[in-house]
Amino acid sequence: MSCCAGTLAGGTDRDQLPDPAGWVRPAGAGLSQLDLLVPGIHCAGCISRIERALNALSGVTHARVNMSTRRVAVSWKDGAVDPRALVEAVAGLGYRVQPFDAAAAGGGGDEEEGRELLRALAVAGFAAANVMLLSVSVWSGAEAATRDLFHWLSALVALPAVAYAGRPFFRSARRVLASGGLNMDVPISLAVAMAAGMSLFETITHGPHAYFDASVSLLFFLLIGRYLDLRMRARAHSAVRELMALNAAGATLVEADGGRRYVPLSQVGAGALVAVAAGERVPVDGTVIEGVSDLDRSLVTGESVPEAAEPGATVHAGCLNLSGPLVLRVLAAGEDTFLSEVIRLMEAAEKGKSAHVALADRLTRIYAPAVHVLAAATFAGWLWASGDWHQALVAATAVLIITCPCALALAVPVVQVVASGVAFRSGVMVKDGTALERLAQIDTVVFDKTGTLTLGRPQAVFAAPPDPEALALAAGLARDSRHPLARAIVAAAAERGIAPAPVSAVREIAGSGLEGKTRSGMVRLGRAGWSGGEAAGAQDGGGQQMEMWLSWEQGLPVRFAFEDRLREDAAETLARLGALGLDVELLSGDRAGAVDSAASLLGIKRAISGARPQDKVARLKQLRASSRRVLMVGDGINDAPALAQAHVSMSPGSAAAVASTQASFVFLGERLAAVADMIVLARRAMGIVRGNFALALGYNLLAVPLAMAGQASPLIAAIAMSSSSLLVTLNGLRLRGDFAPAPARAVAVPHGGGAAPGGEGELEAAA
Repeated sequence: MSCCAGTLAGGTDRDQLPDPAGWVRPAGAGLSQLDLLVPGIHCAGCISRIERALNALSGVTHARVNMSTRRVAVSWKDGAVDPRALVEAVAGLGYRVQPFDAAAAGGGGDEEEGRELLRALAVAGFAAANVMLLSVSVWSGAEAATRDLFHWLSALVALPAVAYAGRPFFRSARRVLASGGLNMDVPISLAVAMAAGMSLFETITHGPHAYFDASVSLLFFLLIGRYLDLRMRARAHSAVRELMALNAAGATLVEADGGRRYVPLSQVGAGALVAVAAGERVPVDGTVIEGVSDLDRSLVTGESVPEAAEPGATVHAGCLNLSGPLVLRVLAAGEDTFLSEVIRLMEAAEKGKSAHVALADRLTRIYAPAVHVLAAATFAGWLWASGDWHQALVAATAVLIITCPCALALAVPVVQVVASGVAFRSGVMVKDGTALERLAQIDTVVFDKTGTLTLGRPQAVFAAPPDPEALALAAGLARDSRHPLARAIVAAAAERGIAPAPVSAVREIAGSGLEGKTRSGMVRLGRAGWSGGEAAGAQDGGGQQMEMWLSWEQGLPVRFAFEDRLREDAAETLARLGALGLDVELLSGDRAGAVDSAASLLGIKRAISGARPQDKVARLKQLRASSRRVLMVGDGINDAPALAQAHVSMSPGSAAAVASTQASFVFLGERLAAVADMIVLARRAMGIVRGNFALALGYNLLAVPLAMAGQASPLIAAIAMSSSSLLVTLNGLRLRGDFAPAPARAVAVPHGGGAAPGGEGELEAAA
């Protein structure tokens, strides 16, 4: 593969290396982390060399490189590693090193390299055209002095062009050789130099043949391939780059005296006040303390419909403030924001090493030495068979060029990155590139119920119009509570235009409910046994619906019932999963009545209720023992062990932090169709990966024997090599056009009972 270490700006002199101590940040669990920006990273070979060098250092626990953002993330046990040794390890490989900066990583690294390649391409193209023109007379039969004149004119054009246009390859080869390694720019540089050197020798000795046209044409085609490869990789990486473009460089601080000043984001800390004008991106995570506006929160929710923001609302970095000025109190800034976490999740999609990537890495590590051996064997064979050193050298040069394994190296990464970008635009974050491979292998899907098949937001339901006075009193008790059922009561009152009644001295009693005082006396809202519901014949935990009871002086206790509605497309999604040949199970900690009802409505044949976390893990182990490969879809804290146990896992964006951290995929919005969409995408992606391997290996099996047999000139070899890498990249990019998520359709689905997020048992104990 064509690794370009230090292509943009070269390596860093060790005596001039910056002190990285100030770049280190705590990573938790007794670990420290250093994030470096290495602009010279351009391919899987770069990634492999840097990761091996860093992981070889004693004390390093983890080293990962992301090709899209050029971020090198290294973690180690506190005090076990000198950060300068990490910088020296990367710089020693010939790379420029600097502290990671999101703005720089999302900016013009590719643009700078692209401009350099375009300049080199223009020089090589100009030289190739003119040398070809000068060669016409030689091809027409010019001899002696006339032929020598045209050879010298060709040399005057070609040699400076080779020296300038070949710099991307020569620099890379020189630096990798200086660090004691090999990459495929070494044989490329050797081939170009050999073609030019042979031509100069032929010209000086009045020989009949010169290959200046081949050397500059070779560079021309190599540069075309490299430039187009760069542009296509930039397209494939655009999802992360688009996110990084949302990072603000600074924020407008609101000072104590009311003054405002714009400062770099590095100077903004938690607790500060920040002003966000209409039309600006929110630079931090924060709480609105002043102003009312509409926000485009599609980054967070996956929904394009604007949402209202008013005092008390939480907003996230990267959201677009649409209509009015806001003042926020900062909760998190910089690398601690939701946007930065999303970027890290997207980066993680490229970091995983699947079986396919591991195979490609092993092959590319032995490829460069093998190429040199093949070229040497070709030269020796032709020299022995024909005694013509010139023909032997031409054949060896063609072998050096045609065996570049760019196509093999790109076979997996381009598909992983394109797939993660497609998934993100479909509302799904891919946290692990290897998860796509595992998702394509599944044969069983196991769903949690609450917050997964259902929305996880209980809604009050009424068989008859509710008593306005009772509902107002219940809303007055519930309006300051964060309990899901209390919020549902407040929402039900607001929907009916009923204002909460004044209630004083409200207090929340864990596991029981709420109580407060009105002019008429004490009121309670909560469990039946605590709120007097037993007077109406109720029993705690009875029935299939969630419920709360209001006890008040004005009359008998009043029952409020709640339902957690199924996601609108749940039935349609489960039907799609069945059509994909997958078995579906429901595994929930909720009550048997609610679980059986949901299973019946959705057509799920096997449903397990009352499952504790250890029960869920046991069931997944049982499935694995029977050779089933399971996708677990869950959202609660109690689902985290099961998510870890599954072959691959997925969580909704509303999931508890522990669950979403453990999951391989996180889908935003309320559409469950993302589960089926990702399975289709994963299967399609792995099919393209297999096709890429077939293309890459087929090309080499065909091209190498032809080159060794002398049937491919250096020019033909250059065209073949560039075409193979472009073919693999284009094949990977087909995924963008071939895949489209299932369209959202309004489906009438009956409602099911259930509990709220955070664990079914917790809610039922409180309700």
